[in-house]
Amino acid sequence: MEALSSLLTSIDYHDPIWIIVAYLFGFVVAQIGLPPMVGFLIAGFVLTTLGVSGGDFLNEMADLGVTLLLFTIGLKLKPAQLLRPEVWGVATAHMLAVTVGMAALLWLLAGLQLPMLSDLSVSQTLLLGFALSFSSTVFAVKVFEDKGGMGSHYGRVAIGVLIVQDIAAVIFLAASTAKIPSPWAVLILIALVLLRPVLIYLLRRAGHGELLILFGLVLALGGSTLFEQLDLKGDLGALFFGVLLAQHPKASELAKSLLSLKDLFLVGFFLSIGMAAILEPHTVFAAVLLLLFLPLKMGLFFVLFTRFRLRSRTAAFATLSLANFSEFGLIIAAIAVGNQWLPQDWLTIITIAVVLSFIIASPLNLLNTTIFKRFSPALQKLESRQRLPHEDWVYLGDAKALVIGMGRVGRGTYDHLRDEYEGKVAGVDFDESKIRLHEDEGRNVLPGDSSDVDFWHRIKNHEHQLELVMLCMPNLQANVNTAKAIREWGYRGRIAAVSKFTDEEDHLQKAGVDSTFNMYAEVGNGFAQHVLEKGE
Repeated sequence: MEALSSLLTSIDYHDPIWIIVAYLFGFVVAQIGLPPMVGFLIAGFVLTTLGVSGGDFLNEMADLGVTLLLFTIGLKLKPAQLLRPEVWGVATAHMLAVTVGMAALLWLLAGLQLPMLSDLSVSQTLLLGFALSFSSTVFAVKVFEDKGGMGSHYGRVAIGVLIVQDIAAVIFLAASTAKIPSPWAVLILIALVLLRPVLIYLLRRAGHGELLILFGLVLALGGSTLFEQLDLKGDLGALFFGVLLAQHPKASELAKSLLSLKDLFLVGFFLSIGMAAILEPHTVFAAVLLLLFLPLKMGLFFVLFTRFRLRSRTAAFATLSLANFSEFGLIIAAIAVGNQWLPQDWLTIITIAVVLSFIIASPLNLLNTTIFKRFSPALQKLESRQRLPHEDWVYLGDAKALVIGMGRVGRGTYDHLRDEYEGKVAGVDFDESKIRLHEDEGRNVLPGDSSDVDFWHRIKNHEHQLELVMLCMPNLQANVNTAKAIREWGYRGRIAAVSKFTDEEDHLQKAGVDSTFNMYAEVGNGFAQHVLEKGE
């Protein structure tokens, strides 16, 4: 709770001005189709150029944002995901290869007597290579949440890789600061696992309103504080407490209840990152030079993913989400500078490189579907002949209706259609835990990312009997991408989709949707009809 107390006592009257500036830049950037976080980063650049410096409020806001982010990641994380070869194998091999490869390239460039590079030793190039091998967890999660890809296969793989990287960073931090975790750490972690039933009981009894939000804050901030007392990284404490609740059905609701709060605090994170970059000719030159390594980093990710039997689309989307440098690289650089392992200017250089990599990666991820379509013939040639089980052929059987997105809306839609179509209905969802629950309840649900054109081309029986496809996903972009993918596949039947707001209906219809159902506008009609039918 120390972090929350610090936030409430560190507000400076200048800070609202920074937030207004962040809003203006975020708004302008959003109007041209880029994620608002790019605007927040640029706002930080501009404020620094004008001589404005950050304050305690902004720093605490950023820290709280990252803590809540790690907690919500934990709520969605299944520990078994980290044990998959395509996760730990890719993360480990990539980190080793990038560290050594970038170190070698930096050492060769040092021989050219380029500014800031000529005086680097071999050990310093290895340290820089290690710092630049990390990708940003904050950036990737924001991208997935904005595009509705958090539960997709490529999203789960990328998050798994990032967590393996985070663990490597924690090991480095412990070694570099000579801080050994408290001898009580193991016992306390075991005790927390044993106390999980108590936490689950409190979660169930927290209701659906403000108590649920406060419960999440207590666990996230309390976990962070506890781990710091054990000489462990505080953010990992928030992640750990999230993982403890991840298997419970209400974990998803808890994550959603914290979404707006987390997004608000993360504005401080992106703004503070931008403000940390001091622009000078020699530091900007060196930062731009580091950006030239990004294509090599991306290429290696893609090759490794495909060697571990991921399809080209999954590998490409995961690669694009990891196509940046990381806030963890900044932390490593700060420790290296503090220990006099690196010159002071390198902290500034890596800060600028991180900011610029975010700005470059944002449109790449926004246009990931378009980019993949453009290069898919070449990328598919790099696929492994063998595929992972959940990326194999898709069989629809005799289904005449297909429900995509098997959440609460999808479940009700499926059950109604099952009666109408005499059981000839199938569902699609990318969340494996949901699929198992539906199978236990007798529903025919297939695993897959419906917004992936390849998913439709993996349908074995081209003589399908589909008459109706219903898009029940809560994310507009996911529904739009799916509708486009279905039409591109060649389906000419009827497509219906849910929407939340009237302006979403135009986007859906332009994507090929025949009819839309506004959940908020139509719920009253459904409620009245339900009551009248019960009364008859």
